[in-house]
Parts: sequence; C-alpha cells; structure tokens
Amino acid sequence: MIMQPFTTITAIAAPLDEANIDTNQLCPTRFNKVPRGPKYAQVLFHDLRFNADGSEKDFILNREPYRSAGIIVADRNFGCGSSRESAVYALYEFGIRCVIAPSFGDIFANNSCKNGLLPVVLPDAAAAAIRKQLCESPGATMTVDLGAKTVTDSAGQVHRFDIHPLRRKCLLEGLDDVARTQQYRRQFEAFEAAYRKERSWLYAGER
Repeated sequence: MIMQPFTTITAIAAPLDEANIDTNQLCPTRFNKVPRGPKYAQVLFHDLRFNADGSEKDFILNREPYRSAGIIVADRNFGCGSSRESAVYALYEFGIRCVIAPSFGDIFANNSCKNGLLPVVLPDAAAAAIRKQLCESPGATMTVDLGAKTVTDSAGQVHRFDIHPLRRKCLLEGLDDVARTQQYRRQFEAFEAAYRKERSWLYAGER
C-alpha cells in the first residue's frame, strides 16, 4: 500500500477518556494476520464494538456522528502493549488519520508515522480540556496542521506540538521506509558501479 501524505486534516474528533488503551484493544490478536484492507475498519476496537453475534455494542465509534471520526483525542499511554502494526491499520482503515494524546507507546507511535497516521503529543491538561469540549459538543470538528505543527480545537484555541523533523518530513511527503530509501537510488547505483569497477575480479564469474 502506498503511504498517503499527511498535511492538514479537519475532521470530527472522538474523545476517549480511558488511559492505557493498548494495541490488543485496537486490534485483537486473532485479527493480526488479516490482509490489510477495508476489513480492518471492522477490526478496530472489535471486542468493544461488537457482540459475539456481530451486533453492535454501545461504543462511541458505533454512534453518530463518530462513525465518521477522523481524529481521536485520547488519554495517556495510547497504543501501549505489543508491537503489532495491525493496530495502526485498524485505525487508518476506519478513517482515523490523527490521534492526540499526552503520551503514546513508542512502537505504536513509530508504526503510526510509517503508515500515514499522525500521533500528536499534547500536555495532559490540554488533552483533557479538548476531550471535555468534545464531550460537551458531540460531532465537533478540529483541525490538525502538520506543516504548522498546530492543533486547533473545537473552541478555536491553537495548541502547538513538537515532532521529530524526519517523521514530519516523511508524513508530509508520504514516504514510508521503502520510498525514503528509494530517494537515494542514484547514490546506491553510483556506489555499486564504482565498487564493481574497482573490484572487477569479484564479478569475473558473472555472465
């Protein structure tokens, strides 16, 4: 799958007040081998969203207008637990392009950036205040601008955030690890050509 650039998003934001939401909640273990694609939209928070017979539980992402959420504002330590990349797939295929929280599981944050999903760290107080706003105004929208490194909450207040320059560049340009490596193709080819010329004896047996 080609990684899509992340520049700016304005979307409905869903508040999740629970801390320590782990990757097994985001993508239960039994779904880890599902091929990436639209089916992952049903995988997200599966055991919290669905009963055994497939009927829906009363979970926030099953309610209108949050079925169309593009942003989640969460509590601390979002994405903790095991390193499964499928947790990011589930969020992305549901339509979530940004998660805002006071802290993240390190591996989850890294996987997110490699798949076009932006993890934004805001202070505890700011994240809690935004969640309160969203609870009071269901369906409110927010704007996240990666270029400016700002979050504009539903009340219009601007919050600034930091992000590693390389992560920011890759998200803005839609570069996963393979695409970023391909940017250096010419240098690799030039090195290989020079190496073969200098050590031609190593390649004497090639046809």
